[in-house]
Amino acid sequence: MAMTRWWRLLLPLLVLAAWAGGCGPAQARQRDAGTDCMSDGLRGSAVSATLRLEQHKRSTPRLTSDMTVRVPLRWPHARHLTFGEKSPQYRQAMRCLLLGDEVPGDRSEWRAHDPVVTATDTAVTVRYVAYNWITSENPVLVGPWQVIPTGRTWMVYLWPPTLQTVRWQRIEVDLGGLSFNDLVEHASLSTENHLVWKNTLPDEVQVEVDPPWQRLLPMKLGQSLWATAGIASWWVCASILIVVAALRAEPAEAATGPGAARRPEPDEEAQRSTADAPDAVSGQDVSFTRTLLEWAGLSAGVALALLLFVPQDRFSPRSHALLCIPAGVALVFAARPWSPGASRTPAGAGPDAPARPADSRRRQALAVMAATCAVAGTGLLVIVAHDVFGLPAGLGAKTTTAFGRFGLALLGLVTVWLWLAAMAAWAWRFVREGGLLHGRRWTRCWDDDPVRCVAVAGSLLAAVAVALFVCAWWVNERRWKRVNWLAEQPDPAAHDAALSQMFANFFYTDLRWLFAYSWVLTGIALLALLRFRSRATGAPGHQGHERFPLGPSKPDLLLTVSLFAFFVGVRAARFAGAGALYGVWLGLNILALYALLALGRRWSVLSRLGEPFRRVRLGGERDRSELLEKARQYRNANHQMHLLNQGHAGQVTGEQLEEKLNQLHQWVVTAYEGDDPPEHISVLDIALAWGPEGHWWSNAVRAARLAFWFGTPATALLVYYEAQDSYARQQALYSPIGLPEFIADLVLYQLGWAVAGFTLGALWRLLPGHRSQGRAWLLTAAYGIPAVLAAALIHLMDTDPRQLLLYAALLLAVLTLTSVWMDLATFQRERKYWPSGFGLLLSIHQLHGLSVGVTWMLAQLVAIVTIFKSLTH
Repeated sequence: MAMTRWWRLLLPLLVLAAWAGGCGPAQARQRDAGTDCMSDGLRGSAVSATLRLEQHKRSTPRLTSDMTVRVPLRWPHARHLTFGEKSPQYRQAMRCLLLGDEVPGDRSEWRAHDPVVTATDTAVTVRYVAYNWITSENPVLVGPWQVIPTGRTWMVYLWPPTLQTVRWQRIEVDLGGLSFNDLVEHASLSTENHLVWKNTLPDEVQVEVDPPWQRLLPMKLGQSLWATAGIASWWVCASILIVVAALRAEPAEAATGPGAARRPEPDEEAQRSTADAPDAVSGQDVSFTRTLLEWAGLSAGVALALLLFVPQDRFSPRSHALLCIPAGVALVFAARPWSPGASRTPAGAGPDAPARPADSRRRQALAVMAATCAVAGTGLLVIVAHDVFGLPAGLGAKTTTAFGRFGLALLGLVTVWLWLAAMAAWAWRFVREGGLLHGRRWTRCWDDDPVRCVAVAGSLLAAVAVALFVCAWWVNERRWKRVNWLAEQPDPAAHDAALSQMFANFFYTDLRWLFAYSWVLTGIALLALLRFRSRATGAPGHQGHERFPLGPSKPDLLLTVSLFAFFVGVRAARFAGAGALYGVWLGLNILALYALLALGRRWSVLSRLGEPFRRVRLGGERDRSELLEKARQYRNANHQMHLLNQGHAGQVTGEQLEEKLNQLHQWVVTAYEGDDPPEHISVLDIALAWGPEGHWWSNAVRAARLAFWFGTPATALLVYYEAQDSYARQQALYSPIGLPEFIADLVLYQLGWAVAGFTLGALWRLLPGHRSQGRAWLLTAAYGIPAVLAAALIHLMDTDPRQLLLYAALLLAVLTLTSVWMDLATFQRERKYWPSGFGLLLSIHQLHGLSVGVTWMLAQLVAIVTIFKSLTH
């Protein structure tokens, strides 16, 4: 069933491949031997050109060419320049003017718009603006200019394909403040930033530029082993982190921490819900710890193999396929998604309660293995029967037929599907064994009907693989049209070669991209392990599980801060362009959070009250209900005191209110051991510091949901800004993985906000501050400490730090809103007594506290708008 649906998804692909192959003959019929440009008619042209180099505050230097040509009407093609852009005469004339005898596809420069053409009675004027980026040491062509960024100096030449023998009226070079040397020394004017030539032949323009080390270093490192080693260090550090967390977090260990409350009484233990029993399953074939260790070793090994030992230019497509297909199958089988995980017969069930059928795992394994082997066999069939598809043994044909391209597409889809399936299998294994979907419909469906689950999952993965392929094909067509925009009749052989190369490289390019994002599985594994341990003492919301520690225990704390570092902290390294330092940034963010928690353990509200107070006043559901009632009385007394000061006393006297407030303070004092507790800690502060839920995990989940939705506008703002950058926009629209990368960024931004909220909720009781906004600020400060180093690196590398500042400001705003809504959730039982949430919020924070909070949020909004405007203008 799964295979049938998968093959159905391939039918549109066959039509697509056949159409792509059918374009060649049609174009071949339109192709002619060439054109006569009659260049002698251009000798009376008036030409001016400008080259502008922009490198200050840019990670990627940009070259902009602005050339204006005034063509006399005696040139036979002059009138054709005024025709429509799609007419063959226009393309022929513009090609003769701009490219001469060059093949159009040889140039990959960019243009914001088509050349601007204006005509008079005596001439036709054409203004052509093009731009390009210096991303490597390869020569860069832009308009009539050529820039060779090789070695310690960059060479700038004016080498136009046409008009070489015409004296150009004005030539200007703006080098953006860089030092330069006019090699021919024929410039008419030379300043610190500009060189100007007048009435000069093009070959007399030769300039040597001294770029700063900030521009040379990224290109050198990008083409060296250091960049690969830096990225590999990220995988090694992530794997080491999983190993340490898995070995420290023993499932059987009680999730206790500083300030843990007393153990529940035996009668309370008996009241625990059987559905939320601990997930540690005695007699499991493979423990969760072993699962994590297996993933740590496999992920690091596969990443290092892809980065260091399987470069694209070392092996043929056949060799890549023979390596990647068995590797994908091995990763699926190593994941063992049929493992029993946390599922078991509930404790306390009757003797006749049916356990999971003994053959359930066998049916799951057979369904997964059958689908995996069938898909892998399809790919291997293309390799073995390459002659049937008209492909050479190495599968690297320069030109192929439509059926041959279908075979390459099928092979690529098979390989990508297998690796997608491997990642999905590992994700399911983590979620299943960690209990993230414990008791959900999906797990029951997997137990009862695994064949159907495999069919649905396989079809979804096939749809994703086809979508990736369509993106790569669409980008290839866009690029082909862009570089051949002046071709009268595009060369069908060249187009066929470009298609064949894209089809052959599809699976390798997308595999590297896919596995580059498999670190998200590491985050899922950490979250699953955290859930696994948090459930060891029971699920939140049940009577037997109301006495919990303030926050995660030491092993759980490592998992929590690691999640924050993975999804939030490393953003600073990305904005700094320091991808090679991801491993270092991971450690810096973890250390920053630990430093913050060292402060919080000493100065947080609940920590200062001590364990005896928490044992007496926060031991159970009734105790916390009493606390919330005392907090409500405290708010009412303060409100009445405020009315009394304004002359609206009613029937209440000041002495009565003072007595009431003193009684509430005594309620705190009587449970406090030692000296009197700090006077400034009230029952309202205690209620807000505890949060809306009984268990820190439940606080974390609630905060994560809030932050996810509050972060949606922030994600839209960040994505909109990135779309304004021309280099990022062109990468998204013309890179084979550009659109998938764009979607991945959207998802990761949202995951980042959710994880930041999760961390805030998990550490809610450990963070210092009487008001929730203070906790949000402190957690943002933990992100900001490494971000300061990132900003220093950005400043050192002469790039723009404002995107980093924008992200930090948005993170603070999202966490601030999340903390305010956490306060509302703490007193959600009173929501029905208030006409609006704002009234309840005003009651919680009182007028003065709310005004300070509103002012603080408005200041954040002003900062975000200011930074965003400076970025977009």
